[in-house]
Amino acid sequence: MARAEKATAVAELKDRFESSNAAVLTEYRGLTVAQLKQLRVSLGEHAKFAVAKNTLSKIAANQAGVDSLDDLFQGPTAIAFVSGDVVEAAKGLREFAKANPLLIIKGGVVDGKSMTPAQINTLADLEPREVLLAKLAGALKAKQSQAAATLNALPTQMARLAEALRAKREESGTADAAE
Repeated sequence: MARAEKATAVAELKDRFESSNAAVLTEYRGLTVAQLKQLRVSLGEHAKFAVAKNTLSKIAANQAGVDSLDDLFQGPTAIAFVSGDVVEAAKGLREFAKANPLLIIKGGVVDGKSMTPAQINTLADLEPREVLLAKLAGALKAKQSQAAATLNALPTQMARLAEALRAKREESGTADAAE
């Protein structure tokens, strides 16, 4: 690879590291081209799976300010750059790794934080972002309903109390009149 090609490759990788929400490093030794294509499809449209030279990837990551991955650039390494839902990409990688044990998740970085393979698998256990947001909205709505019911109960109780007091006064008034 010529020096100009290397510089272009590093610049492209640096741009991907900077523009991605996450980067997950994997070892793909033994996978066929067809399997890699299947993996790219399973990752979805918000993740790009790229095979690059370790030295170039390491240089690009360091230039992008991601220096926590240096130890992972050993052996055949491919990087899944995620620009959308990180949970969806983590699920795609985990499911593919279950079906194809030759794919090994080495680790990665999510929003600037270094992640171990176990943390990435834990991330894959989360529900999608939309589901979590819907649950949060439901919980907030339930709390608002409870608050409204509590606030609505106060005037109702006051009205009942006033009616009971009026009824008691009427009773005492008729009892006083009878004496």
